[in-house]
Amino acid sequence: MIVIPAIDLKDGQCVRLRQGEMEDATVFSDDPLATARHWIEQGARRLHLVDLNGAFAGNPVNGEAVTAIAREFPSLPVQIGGGIRDLPTIERYLDAGVTWAIIGTAAVKNPQLVREACREFEGHIIVGLDAKDGLVATEGWAEVSDQKATELAKRFEDCGVSAIVYTDIARDGMMQGVNIAATLEMAHAVQIPIIASGGVSCIGDIEQLLQAGDIYGAITGRAIYEDKLDLAEAQKLCDSWKK
Repeated sequence: MIVIPAIDLKDGQCVRLRQGEMEDATVFSDDPLATARHWIEQGARRLHLVDLNGAFAGNPVNGEAVTAIAREFPSLPVQIGGGIRDLPTIERYLDAGVTWAIIGTAAVKNPQLVREACREFEGHIIVGLDAKDGLVATEGWAEVSDQKATELAKRFEDCGVSAIVYTDIARDGMMQGVNIAATLEMAHAVQIPIIASGGVSCIGDIEQLLQAGDIYGAITGRAIYEDKLDLAEAQKLCDSWKK
């Protein structure tokens, strides 16, 4: 399992939200490039970038910061989500050096886009599924649908999706631990690699995910910014883990 630092971008700054609330943002840095460099120095093998403004606007807003990171660290895999609703946006990010584009809201409202993107950009598409009580949330988590996240995930089984980032929005930014049961349910529902997101608060949460098995990666944000989780230590645990 890999541990993936999150860099959430709002108005050009690195922030963390609580349960996706834009009004409840904590600013950790006004230099996204320096933040990326810090996590790379701590041993990050991949970065998870989120354009928070873009998620609400429906188109990229912090694209400049994203492309700056991708170009500064060309050997580091980067995944970006937030405001990706069409093929040209994906193409621009990939051309800038981003490795994976994450389709979130559009995957729910326009599943055909995922199929087209996987055909056009094979190996570079991740689906982001955000859920509350197992139901899919969209529009930067502002709306909760009546669709089960696991059922939607199954629709992408044969598309060639590289991974699913599964976020329990009730846990995100709350430092309350990962929803292991829901994440495992998703992992067992599909053959697509699952990246857990939301609630990672300490090394114990990483250990629980390792014990659960079948989870490809874990995204962590607030915990590493508030020094509740040591990124290097967490990745070392993953590397040495034997079931």
